Amino acid sequence: MGSQYKPSGVDGVHIDVKVVERQTRVRPYYDVFLRFLGLSLTLVATIIVGVDKETKSIYYAGMHFEATAKWEYMSAIVFFLVTNAIACSYATASLIITAMARSNGNNNNVTTLLDLVVTMLDLVIMGLLFSANGAAAAVGVIGQNGNSHVQWMKVCNVFDAYCRHVTAALVLSIIGSSVFLLLVALSVLKLHHNKSS
Repeated sequence: MGSQYKPSGVDGVHIDVKVVERQTRVRPYYDVFLRFLGLSLTLVATIIVGVDKETKSIYYAGMHFEATAKWEYMSAIVFFLVTNAIACSYATASLIITAMARSNGNNNNVTTLLDLVVTMLDLVIMGLLFSANGAAAAVGVIGQNGNSHVQWMKVCNVFDAYCRHVTAALVLSIIGSSVFLLLVALSVLKLHHNKSS
């Protein structure tokens, strides 16, 4: 905080004028907390799907064979896992950038540019997460119920543990994408407030 005293004389009377520069925080503390929460949720969702695997012995049409359910075998689940891994990596990078920007002081032009770039990237990650969640949920509904119109059989009655794990990961990822949505909304409100003040 800087101060400057400017004496002015009128009829031999000195008046002290104090000019105070207001310090602004680079990013508020809720930003760091929400980024850490988004990182944690997407990391756990990635790990759950990445290690999820179930092998069952199936008897079908007079034949006995083993079948395995794994994330690699369905493109929507691959998309889900890769998107959560990207979101987790981005949350880690943005958390580090946010912490560094907080410790480096206040340069309003750099801070505004950083806020804008991070908000745009938050928006991209949020869109990716919501689309991956939608794809995984659609495949999950088919796995749970099947589709009689195209003769797709349900598989979650066979691979029940696998389906439960993917459902848990999906719930965590939906919460994580909502965290990124909240980050975008709060950043837009902050940028609007800074512009109007």
